[in-house]
Amino acid sequence: MLDPKLVRGSMETVAAQLKKRGVVLDIAKFNTLEDKRKQLQVKMQDLQNERNVRSKEVGIAKASGKNVDEALKSLKELSDSLKKVEEEFAAIQVELDDYLARIPNVTHESVPEGKSEEDNVVVRTIGEPKKFSFTPKDHVELGAKHGLMDFETAAKITGARFVVLRGAMAKLQRALSQFMLDLHINEHGYQEIYVPSMVNATSMYGTGQFPNLKEDVFSVNGVNEYYLIPTSEVPVTNTMRDQILAEDQLPLKYVCYSSCFRSEAGSYGKDIKGMLRQHQFEKVELVQIVKPDMSWQALEELTGHAETVLKRLELPYRVVTLCTGDVGFSSAKTYDLEVWLPGQQCYREISSCSNMEAFQARRMKARFRDAAGKIELVHTLNGSGLAIGRTLIAVVENYQDELGRIHIPSALQPYMGGLKVIE
Repeated sequence: MLDPKLVRGSMETVAAQLKKRGVVLDIAKFNTLEDKRKQLQVKMQDLQNERNVRSKEVGIAKASGKNVDEALKSLKELSDSLKKVEEEFAAIQVELDDYLARIPNVTHESVPEGKSEEDNVVVRTIGEPKKFSFTPKDHVELGAKHGLMDFETAAKITGARFVVLRGAMAKLQRALSQFMLDLHINEHGYQEIYVPSMVNATSMYGTGQFPNLKEDVFSVNGVNEYYLIPTSEVPVTNTMRDQILAEDQLPLKYVCYSSCFRSEAGSYGKDIKGMLRQHQFEKVELVQIVKPDMSWQALEELTGHAETVLKRLELPYRVVTLCTGDVGFSSAKTYDLEVWLPGQQCYREISSCSNMEAFQARRMKARFRDAAGKIELVHTLNGSGLAIGRTLIAVVENYQDELGRIHIPSALQPYMGGLKVIE
């Protein structure tokens, strides 16, 4: 959430910044709500003061033996009026909070202005797409050839946009997750964390999925109001909710392997073939909680950690800065890592690394106390390190040969029991 003081004090500036994101801020609505809030606040304070004065007067009169029946009746009427105003104030505050909760983060000054992914800017390209002496197959054809990637059975037991992996393909997925976890823990200094795959609505609100992005989330029918996580960013970041950390506890760096669940609302007809856009997929997530003056350095660091996975797997990729019209709701700046897929002859996103600044922390009340005793909001960052399914696709397609065999990258062979080729 944006700082309410910033919105109130610099409404026109905030509106201009959000316009770059393609978001039109309803200034008139905010001003109407804000004016009413101020009026009710003044009225409420006046009534509270008057009630306090009258209560003292009644107490003094009663102590001196005077009849206070009329005074008590008047005080009761005043208290009833105050209660009504307090209820009106609480209701308008809820409206204002909901209004502010639907405003996305403002982007950093370094984010390129644009309307869609077509306006994203390539920062660097690492590695050259492999030139094959044959027409490369996509992962769907290769998976079917080996009988290890089964979409039909998944559709039968669940529905569209799911997959069953068997044998060496299932082992390859597990190897990728273990490889990524070991890399981030042993070399990049992350602490592994395990979290629930279901969260409550407060957690979804804390990281910015609710209220705007609710349609993208699967809800769980039952006694409790739970939601399947779209990414472990949600539960991991929310471990900081309602906490005040000591300055020397920062930075915190977590790595989490989890299943992720997304309804993909509004994406039907897009990337429906194969494993590119599934309702359930696995991901290794990187989360950092840092002091505000360290968050931009941390974004570069976190992005580099995700890149290391691609470098070790020797997969060609590029780093892209998302433009103002493509950046996520909570993000101030995002780098996408896009891996080359020979079967599609294009780069596809495999990781998004974002700095949320204080946007999530303000919603979660995640804070730290500095050496001088001042309490400040932390900054939160997250990124895929990497999405397992898309990494599997990239390995399968980039390491195929003319016979349709899949060669295992050297970095993964120890995790595959020495297996070098999926025949």
